[in-house]
Amino acid sequence: MSNPMIKPRGGRLFVVDDDADLATFLRELLSAAGHEVTTFHDAAAAMAAVERRAPDVVITDMNMPGMDGFELIARVRAFDPRVAVIAITAFGSIETAVRALKLGAYDFVTKPFEPQTLRVAVGRALEATALRSEVKRLRGELGGRLNAGVLVGRSRALAEISELVRRVADSGATVLVTGPSGSGKEVIARALHAEGRRAAGPFVPINCAAIPDALLESELFGVRKGAFTDARADRPGLFREAQGGTVFLDEIGDLPLGLQAKLLRVIQEREVRPLGGTKPEPIDARVVAATHRDLRAAVREGSFREDLFYRLAVIEIGVPALRDRPEDVVPLAEHFLRRFTARAGGAARAFSGAALRKLEAYHWPGNVRELENAVERAVALAREPTISPDDLPASLQHPAPVDVLAAAAEREMTLDELTMAYVRRVLERTGNNKKRTARLLGVDRRTIQRWLGEAQTPDDDDDRKGG
Repeated sequence: MSNPMIKPRGGRLFVVDDDADLATFLRELLSAAGHEVTTFHDAAAAMAAVERRAPDVVITDMNMPGMDGFELIARVRAFDPRVAVIAITAFGSIETAVRALKLGAYDFVTKPFEPQTLRVAVGRALEATALRSEVKRLRGELGGRLNAGVLVGRSRALAEISELVRRVADSGATVLVTGPSGSGKEVIARALHAEGRRAAGPFVPINCAAIPDALLESELFGVRKGAFTDARADRPGLFREAQGGTVFLDEIGDLPLGLQAKLLRVIQEREVRPLGGTKPEPIDARVVAATHRDLRAAVREGSFREDLFYRLAVIEIGVPALRDRPEDVVPLAEHFLRRFTARAGGAARAFSGAALRKLEAYHWPGNVRELENAVERAVALAREPTISPDDLPASLQHPAPVDVLAAAAEREMTLDELTMAYVRRVLERTGNNKKRTARLLGVDRRTIQRWLGEAQTPDDDDDRKGG
């Protein structure tokens, strides 16, 4: 049934048919209906035009020399899932129509057809395209109101990640997101999905470490009834559920070696073979994977396939631990405060200055996830509009001393990096008084300036003389 709120404009259509007379007829028919129509007599030329500037709808015959309509549907859908494809099939060819729909065609018409039948099919396809665009727009507006952006923070590291997400969101390339547990890797994956052309499709996450090895293959790739004792019905699998969207493989480093080979084939061939199935089935889903493990080390140790690693890490996004981007702590805390207050109500509306100082001073070994839990606890406990230090977890009120050297070693800091971090910390404690800082560190002010890359001042010699 047509949606009166969605009024599609005249569309940009590609007609692909090796019958020149039929192609001309379709162009005249659809141009008269207000559409911009371009005709092609072979699928390869049409696909090249799609890659230059994708249309709204492709209308294609199935039986053509060279690249046929089935291959064209698969390639168009892989290039841009927003393009609707209408298949023209021979009368009574149900198998052809079903195969076209499985490959991602929006609709089909059978020859011979009434002109109105095709006009209606095109109108519905354009309406569906307009609806997907409207959904994406509304999601973006809602996300902007609730989240003030998908990625929250003001650190330079997060700004660089945000820029990379924007640049690659529309790409179909696989992405590997790395970083410590709880650092926000799934948030990055969801941002890639929401910013890209697949935003109207499903986002399907799966934690590879949380599912027993024996069940993981059927969860990922699907299963046919009777494949094993408990397989009482067909299940499509998560890759098929993610058609037109994104499948997010969290903790990919825990995937068993046997499944790694099968996953590699799925990514390369863009098709899955369900457990117990006899034929592969095409998929149209972008793959984003994440791990807290060092996959390069796992490759060297032989526990992760090198070919799969490079197939996954076409684009690699590294997410630093929260302690390495302290500028993000307060924006994240305020973001979580708004979320939990909107969800559960409560008295809290802001953090006190003392509570914010506690948040900023904490080391956050549990990363963003620990911060989120701390804010949720504070919102639940607060009885005043302002959250106080008493509302925060005990670990923040009385934090254990941080082993600075152990933390530096864990981060694999160089001596220069460790020196600069310590100099900046002492400068903070002295109110940026370089003379006092130099005295505390046992060096002269010129050394401090050299470390900081600052120009020398005329009274540097006085410092060296003790003046």
